[in-house]
Amino acid sequence: MIYDLIVLGGGPAGYNAAERAAHGGMKTLLFEERALGGVCLNEGCIPTKTLLYSAKIYDYAHHGEAYGVTVTGASIDHAKVVDRKEKVVRTLVSGIGAKMKGAGVTVVPATAVITGKTAEGFTVKSGEETYTAKQLLICTGSSAAVPPIPGLKESVESGFAVTNREILDLKVAPKRIAVVGGGVIGLEMASYFNSIGSEVTVIEMMDKIAGPTDKDISALLQKNYAKRGVKFLLGAKVTAVNGKPGDGAVTCEIAGKEEKIPADLVLVSVGRRARTANIGLESVGVLTERGAIVTDECSRTSVPGIWAAGDVNGKSMLAHTAYREGEVAVNNMLGKKDRMDYRSIPAVIYTNPEVATVGETVESAQKAGLKATEHTISLRYSGRYIAENEGGDGIVKIVIGEHREILGVHMIGSYASEIIFGAAAMVAKAERVEDVRRIVFPHPSVCEVIRESMFMI
Repeated sequence: MIYDLIVLGGGPAGYNAAERAAHGGMKTLLFEERALGGVCLNEGCIPTKTLLYSAKIYDYAHHGEAYGVTVTGASIDHAKVVDRKEKVVRTLVSGIGAKMKGAGVTVVPATAVITGKTAEGFTVKSGEETYTAKQLLICTGSSAAVPPIPGLKESVESGFAVTNREILDLKVAPKRIAVVGGGVIGLEMASYFNSIGSEVTVIEMMDKIAGPTDKDISALLQKNYAKRGVKFLLGAKVTAVNGKPGDGAVTCEIAGKEEKIPADLVLVSVGRRARTANIGLESVGVLTERGAIVTDECSRTSVPGIWAAGDVNGKSMLAHTAYREGEVAVNNMLGKKDRMDYRSIPAVIYTNPEVATVGETVESAQKAGLKATEHTISLRYSGRYIAENEGGDGIVKIVIGEHREILGVHMIGSYASEIIFGAAAMVAKAERVEDVRRIVFPHPSVCEVIRESMFMI
């Protein structure tokens, strides 16, 4: 049988694109070797948010006195939290399977390898079967990077060191956890384990946490967690990881001095790498750079008829980016002109408080040759924020271009993840200060601080 489209990978990019393609009249086949939903649903976005919500409830129980609420005897059962996480994942995976069936997508739960091209189309082999399609969409995602640190490979094999995949299945919380990498995954897991009582140390090679996040917001986030007892080692190069579960250490070099951090468990969260090995790219000549598939703004690869979306292209590595990239690819396959706009993709760190960003920081704007200024306003200009945050120090930072257009919005505080989409629309449309002043925001809400800020610019 010849298909119109074969999709390799059933993560956010793959399953969403497969559904769109099927609804568009394309006979679609989807391969997924593990579980529908990919890393996001099974090992990332959804499982971590499930854990973090339980931690937030536990935090509320412990810190309610300032709000007139006293809770005695509050406890958290980590094993039960993990059990609930697994139930949530099963429910959502099942839902995606139902969507694929409803759309008429054929799903093969197996690995597939591209083997070449014939007059009829591209060929893909899975097991002993060969499948052919007029077009291919590669959505094989990414995997956790495990750097060549002495002792790390052996520590992973023994279970002393884990990645985002394994840590979500732990039924017993470690007393001491060392988090190698102060990016999104590392900070979210540091937040969870700190809330449930683990002693947490975050080890970061850079001089700040949270990667490209605005430096002031990054500093505020670090300040909040340092108050809660999280230890941060910045500018630290990990030189060794040694031990076994429950007894080991991470060795670091900081400003030329060696320091050992005792730990019962090590989380390695130093980034992710596109999964392009052993999927047959060489058989059709798809171009890669630094291990990721090269794509244009339409999700096209270097080979006509082959497309790529999601983490495998190494561009954004966010689930919502993957959704959109898959849609863009399918729209173009169907003859509908569409393109990606990477300037307005929001990003969120689901700590407590949350961090949400979109667009340029003033530093990135200036590096890009743009004239930009930044304007910061406290979330305490919001009545709702004050009502719900005793002593909160959240802020919103707006980056404005030379024509008074909004280039970026960056914030730390409650509801940031639910507010940032509106800011993303402002960035995408290059809304001007005067345009936003005319938008009616609901009151009382935290988001109305954005409108308030427009009258200060």
